[in-house]
Amino acid sequence: MFRSKPRTPEMDKGRHHRARLGFILMSTDLAFEDDVFRMAPPGVGVHITRLLTEDHTTKETLARHIDTMADAAARLQPDARPDVISYSCTSGSIVNGEDRVFEAIREGAPWTTPMTVVTGVQDALRTLGAKKIVVGTPYLDEINEAEALFLQDRGFDVLDIQGLNLSTGIEFGRVTPAYWKAFALEIDQPDAEAIFLSCTGIRSLEVIEEIEQAAGKPVITSNQAQFWACLRLAGVDDDLQGFGQLFTKTRADLMASRNR
Repeated sequence: MFRSKPRTPEMDKGRHHRARLGFILMSTDLAFEDDVFRMAPPGVGVHITRLLTEDHTTKETLARHIDTMADAAARLQPDARPDVISYSCTSGSIVNGEDRVFEAIREGAPWTTPMTVVTGVQDALRTLGAKKIVVGTPYLDEINEAEALFLQDRGFDVLDIQGLNLSTGIEFGRVTPAYWKAFALEIDQPDAEAIFLSCTGIRSLEVIEEIEQAAGKPVITSNQAQFWACLRLAGVDDDLQGFGQLFTKTRADLMASRNR
């Protein structure tokens, strides 16, 4: 019979000693994982689970996400207890409502700070001082209308919202970054203080800085804004290069914008 000798293993604070962030994705999202692992700085853990969702994005299908939200939150490293858990669907956050999503995440993971994409987007726009915005999406117009009303109700002046009238996550993920750049510059207006490209399933992250340089104003994308806000709420203030001027803003800037 083999017996192990008594040992005292050398331990440290672990690979994710700075922060642990959890994200609840649609099963059809083809962009978020690549984006978030590209942005994640050393020492920050990214934990992901997915909701079983239909590959047809309408208000009706999005409304069903809430049914399994608490279960999804409970599956995100319950022993490690992520500092923040965010529901990573822009249109779903709007259709289901931030408060209902927060409640469901807290039900499954009562130790965490709950977040949604649209909460991060609002944080980003307010921190940058951008009230007048143009919005580009891959969505059907019924979702665009709901998004415009949501943003207007929260004090933003939506000068225009334009969608590609696509309905599936597979289609969302196949639109090229170059097209998102051209689309963003097409819908931009002189009075707009920021351009918002909405949807976690689109490949817009890698062209943020190209659009900012061409347009001369901040660009917000769903994945960038969500990850920035989650990092800041977890106390990580790294200025990540290559993802737009938003990352120059700190946790103190975020909290000040929430208190205004």
